[in-house]
Amino acid sequence: MTPFSPANAPMLLFSGNSNRSLSEAIASYLGVSLGSCEVGRFPDGEVRVKFKADVRGADVFLIQSTCTPVNDHLVELLIMADALRRASAARITAVIPYFGYSRQDRKDEGRVPITAKLVADLLQASGINRVVTLDLHAAQIQGFFNIPVDHLYASRVFTKYVRQLELPDLVVASPDAGGMKQAWGYSKRLDAYLAVVEKRRISGEDVEVGFVIGDVANKNVVIIDDMISTGGSVSKAAQLLKEKGARKVFVMATHAIFCGRAVEKLRNAPFEEIIVTDTIPVTANIERLKVLSVAELLGEAVHRIHSNKSVSTLFQRL
Repeated sequence: MTPFSPANAPMLLFSGNSNRSLSEAIASYLGVSLGSCEVGRFPDGEVRVKFKADVRGADVFLIQSTCTPVNDHLVELLIMADALRRASAARITAVIPYFGYSRQDRKDEGRVPITAKLVADLLQASGINRVVTLDLHAAQIQGFFNIPVDHLYASRVFTKYVRQLELPDLVVASPDAGGMKQAWGYSKRLDAYLAVVEKRRISGEDVEVGFVIGDVANKNVVIIDDMISTGGSVSKAAQLLKEKGARKVFVMATHAIFCGRAVEKLRNAPFEEIIVTDTIPVTANIERLKVLSVAELLGEAVHRIHSNKSVSTLFQRL
């Protein structure tokens, strides 16, 4: 059998239903069109997939975030991959801008699952040969896979934007102790000070903040997080930072999940700007919301993988 070589295999891009606009932007960056594929439902709600393009021997990139409704989009991805495998695609790379179920990455109490590992197993069982994703909730999730995983960082996009703001007396803040390493990395790249907000989670919806480690008085503060889910952590952190004398407070988070009362909390929080990316379609009506695109970053990763070039430079958090 002739070994797979991207050089002699056509590159095809397909999109699920989760984030069509991002998929189209990635295709535009690459100068190609999305492949034709029907992803619908049978009358009983089961997912129905039909690829209209010939994929035999192709290097296929399947773009799908597993965002709300999470289970629907995850099953879509699995069934699309199975269809591609059975249609003899040479290689299937899943481009998953937002990797759902990633928050349950360990057993922190008895009788709970490790869903990040379960999803990794399902993706591999469906026939996926490689995964490209962005800002996993925990970097060690890469180790749950037995296939190559390209874990990219939105910091390349965020850092460029913050530099354009030209904020004096800049402080990068983590909304909790767990994000301190990420915040420290941003502070180094932006030549800024570092602060940490002490947080205790009361429930899945509510948190309680206590104190701030670091000087934020009369400073411009940028809170860094991987996702905004219910909005409780970052909103409470912003309020505390303002109480401690912060001049302006910004928040940057890769994944705009915005569930529960998140929009209400963010509207009422003292943010100068809420900066997110388009890994998840953003429909929330928030006046101070800024959405940055990661299409170029993901598109460049797709190009390099298909061309058999190094992707490692894209891992660098500029």
